[in-house]
Amino acid sequence: MALNIAVLAKASLDPNMIRTRSDGSVDTAATPLALSEYDKNAVEAAVQVKEKHGGRVVVVSALTWGPLARRRREFEQIVREALAMGADEAHVIVDEALVPGDPLATARAVAALLQKLGGFDLVLTGEASMDMISGQLGGRVAALLGVPFISYVRSLEVDAQGGTVRAVRDLEDGLQRVRAKLPLVVSVTGEANKPRIPTLLQIRRAMRKPVKQYSLADLGVDSVPKPRLADLRLIQVKRKNVIIEADSLEKAAEKLIEYLEQEGVLRR
Repeated sequence: MALNIAVLAKASLDPNMIRTRSDGSVDTAATPLALSEYDKNAVEAAVQVKEKHGGRVVVVSALTWGPLARRRREFEQIVREALAMGADEAHVIVDEALVPGDPLATARAVAALLQKLGGFDLVLTGEASMDMISGQLGGRVAALLGVPFISYVRSLEVDAQGGTVRAVRDLEDGLQRVRAKLPLVVSVTGEANKPRIPTLLQIRRAMRKPVKQYSLADLGVDSVPKPRLADLRLIQVKRKNVIIEADSLEKAAEKLIEYLEQEGVLRR
């Protein structure tokens, strides 16, 4: 049985390219965007299911970082990266009300778009975005759609004929095996797979795949909660720059151990 699969893919602030102002705050408008790393795992999982069972993979995304006028082209390029990995089409939401991002507002918009597009058997997303790392979107979307939600999945098996999913969840104190019926929402971890790197030919083909844009009004969403982002700062890490001098490696190691014990890092 062919499956209709949706992947929630976020254009996140690139943590490797963070731009800061003179006061130390993050300049979100100047920081480049990138496809969230965990969402790459979700795209890979979706494409693998399609390759095994057939069907289609639809990328669903919402632009949550502005300014919108300058971000539109950058946003489309990021969405097309997911298309190059093997997804078939993309549907994106661009609306000033979703900037800056908020899990509840984004979830309401995404759920409305999924309902507008029709029934999906499986909705996949990463365990969290790589910028805000709230980990809330998958569960909120599932609740709004009224379907089950399986989080932190590191192994996924789909029985298309039986309409069920078997998954292994990666929890803090161990692994948990679960089974659920379709339709449902699943968030995958970074251990779920190794995302493929698109070839040049796949990238060129992705440029011809459809990307349709919506506003909240198009989705029948009247209003969403709009947070005020007061401040966003990087965690400042200050090194102590302790220099250990000794006549031999053995003495240096002993001094290092003594210092780590003083700091509470080691205990004898």
